[in-house]
Amino acid sequence: MAVQARVRLTQYAHGGGCACKIPPGELEAAVARLIPDRPAADLLIGVEHGDDAAVIQIAPDRAVVATADFFTPVVDDAYTFGQIAAANALSDVYAVGGVPLVALNLLGWPREVLSADLAAEVLRGGLDVAAAAACHVAGGHSIDDPEPKYGMAVTGLADPAALLRIDAGEAGQPLSLTKPIGSGVLNARHKATGEVFPAAIEVMTALNADASKQALAAGIRCATDVTGFGLLGHLFKLARASGVTAVVDSAAIPLIDGALAAVRAGYVPGGSRRNLDWVRAHADFGSVSAEQLILLADAQTSGGLLVAGEIPGAPVIGALVERTGPIVVVR
Repeated sequence: MAVQARVRLTQYAHGGGCACKIPPGELEAAVARLIPDRPAADLLIGVEHGDDAAVIQIAPDRAVVATADFFTPVVDDAYTFGQIAAANALSDVYAVGGVPLVALNLLGWPREVLSADLAAEVLRGGLDVAAAAACHVAGGHSIDDPEPKYGMAVTGLADPAALLRIDAGEAGQPLSLTKPIGSGVLNARHKATGEVFPAAIEVMTALNADASKQALAAGIRCATDVTGFGLLGHLFKLARASGVTAVVDSAAIPLIDGALAAVRAGYVPGGSRRNLDWVRAHADFGSVSAEQLILLADAQTSGGLLVAGEIPGAPVIGALVERTGPIVVVR
């Protein structure tokens, strides 16, 4: 296959990865009108709390999980972009405790500018990650788009009695994080300079399958994945939905190699700053530094699971406590 040479995919996009999401406040205002007055009994997870996927019960012991996720290039390499986008889409299924079964490709491509062979490399990356997840890929949809975009619509299965929900947190539970953060600022640096960060790519291409299985095996019932709204944004959503306060130790939160240096060099996505502004009104940040807060709010792409409980290998970064003040407290 003759692939178009020396193409920097990130230069064809206004943003990159989950950092190009609609700001959380704007999105919630738009989605609010979709919330039904009386949710259907068989719709176990809907749009009420901004969960990662929809879950509908189809039998006493079986539920269907449905999700879709796509974004603009976060790295320049087409194959790697496909891997990251697929891992990110599959993560929504794992985040509710499901197992992916089949995925459909979602592709937007500037066909007059970028070759079809390059698009095929993106699709190949997605196919390989789906294969690693034992998830079929069967067709999809594509459009001629001035900006490249790729992702997947994924369908999976879950046990209705063993879901991971964003609104199931309880005071007294520890908070664990299964991947380090910092991909947003490293992706911003990559877009600006072309420098490749293998540690960030390793994090973004890794599946959350094992973390999801471990959480279910431990009897955990509350989790979400950390993506475009940053760790702070997803902490806020989880604590708000669960009616508790999330207290986190900033020093306990793992960072991807190079993330702090990227912040200090000024490579901060606009989405990360918007995340921080969104949570600030509901938080107590104490004396935590501005650099650390940017990292905590950093718009992640294909991040890990934020779990109300403990699982092997995942650092404990804080705890859920009774709500008596701010929804998020950072120390």
